Amino acid sequence: MNNLNHLAIIMDGNGRWAKKRNFLRQKGHEVGANVVEQICEFCTDQDIKILSLYAFSTENWKRPKREVEFLMDLLKKFLISKRENFIKNGIKFTTIGDISVFSNELKDEINLLKSLTHDNTKLKLNLAINYGAKDEILRAFKRVSELKLELNEQNLQNCLDESECIDLLVRTGGEQRLSNFMLWQASYAELAFSDTLWPDFTKDELAKIVENFKYKNRRFGGL
Repeated sequence: MNNLNHLAIIMDGNGRWAKKRNFLRQKGHEVGANVVEQICEFCTDQDIKILSLYAFSTENWKRPKREVEFLMDLLKKFLISKRENFIKNGIKFTTIGDISVFSNELKDEINLLKSLTHDNTKLKLNLAINYGAKDEILRAFKRVSELKLELNEQNLQNCLDESECIDLLVRTGGEQRLSNFMLWQASYAELAFSDTLWPDFTKDELAKIVENFKYKNRRFGGL
């Protein structure tokens, strides 16, 4: 039986969920944000140690300005609203991606939640914001150079935003692609694609996906 240490999820389908209901796209993002708490709860119950969630990519800046501004505001509200929950439930919050481009106000909220939850050990939550795998790998190369390390696979991996390899990568929303998400870490990940739009995704559906993962024959390139 496989051990699930690192679960990654591409949270896709917020906009289509809203469109199907004649809501603004923003409503889909809002409802989708509420699903995160349920998934964190599932991970702590299942003793999954790392959860990486794809929230905002380096390519998402191409979306309409109004939607991007809404997403930044929603992120700030999310960080504030989850403080007590994360502290209470032993969730260590961190980010992957380049947060230097965000407003000082948003960076302050990000860094505050990181600080408040730094010593928590039940679950590490990586929120991928302004994240792209190509950008992450490029920044890792720069870190190796700055630290004057030998350029090898292990040193490069250690300089990534998250060095732990993914065991299971789930994408909701019906699309079957990785969309520049944690490409290095997902090199031997098991992949699962769900047609369910993210705001409708439940712990029960995730439990079925995880149960299926546990009995996969993971060969890692061997026989």
